[in-house]
Amino acid sequence: MPRKKKSEVEAEKKEEVKEEKASEDSSEKAQAVETKKEESSLLEEPSLEKKPREENEKTSERKENTEEFPEIELGIDIFSQAKTETEGKKVEETKETEKLKELKEKAKKLAEKIEEKPIKLEDLERELKEKAKTKRAEKTLFPLDDYVKYSAHLGTKAVTPLMRQYVYKRRADGLAVLNTNFIDEKLKEAIEFLKNFKPEDIFLACKREAGWKAAKKFSEVTGIRVFTKKYPAGVITNLKLPDFFEAELIIVCDPWLDKNALHDAVKIKKPVIALCDTNNLTTGTTKIIPCNNKAEKPLGLILYLIAREYLKTQGQEKEAKELRVEDFAGKVEDAPERREERKTRTERGAKEGV
Repeated sequence: MPRKKKSEVEAEKKEEVKEEKASEDSSEKAQAVETKKEESSLLEEPSLEKKPREENEKTSERKENTEEFPEIELGIDIFSQAKTETEGKKVEETKETEKLKELKEKAKKLAEKIEEKPIKLEDLERELKEKAKTKRAEKTLFPLDDYVKYSAHLGTKAVTPLMRQYVYKRRADGLAVLNTNFIDEKLKEAIEFLKNFKPEDIFLACKREAGWKAAKKFSEVTGIRVFTKKYPAGVITNLKLPDFFEAELIIVCDPWLDKNALHDAVKIKKPVIALCDTNNLTTGTTKIIPCNNKAEKPLGLILYLIAREYLKTQGQEKEAKELRVEDFAGKVEDAPERREERKTRTERGAKEGV
């Protein structure tokens, strides 16, 4: 190849230098543009270094909050809970205040009553006794205290083994006292048994004179046949007798005095309701009514109660209401002299059946 001239070589070098300068200038311009873009982006958005710092700070705050209030992490609204709790407390406080007001009003009323009428212990005891009495009277056929008034609870000095269970105590004079609760209870049982029989299938035997008046009244109101004074033996067992009749139930006022009627009932195997005192034997009886069967008033009272309750079971409510205990037993007089007379009469009757 032919050698270049010196002038040509220098011209080529100059051109190369120019080209390098031009490329450098273009690269510098490009760098400047890029730096401008970066500066503008930095002005518009926060730096990447600041973002993680802020995020770290937020997460640390959240951790602190969850440590102090774990409910936040569970999604529980603690503020609503606190509000309901305060509301509940307010409601309870209002209820308590209302109760206090009511109590104060009651206390004022009681204070006024105490000022007007001073309450005595005797009055309170009397009121309580009266209330208890009315409650018992609702459940019993007859008030228990009235059994005592009519001397239905007084027994004899003799007590048979089978009648001992109905005895409450012995008095100082030796007379046994029957439990009035048992008198009423056994009366109910006997009446419940009696209601299954018709009046024409029943008869009552009462040999003791103290019960004749009550027995006649009993027959008059119920229609039940009655034998007073003397019972005609065999009248329900001997078919040949002209006054023979069939009986399904027999009531005796004393198993000892009315033993003929009791024996006839046992022969034909018929049930017997017996008014039994403490000295009576209960052999052959089906239902027992423990009571004083020696005096007029207790016999009258027991027959009155049987008649009244029997009429009720037969649907004769009106007739039952019209009955009066005085028509069977007479009036009860509480005068001391009458009490002594009644006592001696009862004791005289008790000796009769021993």
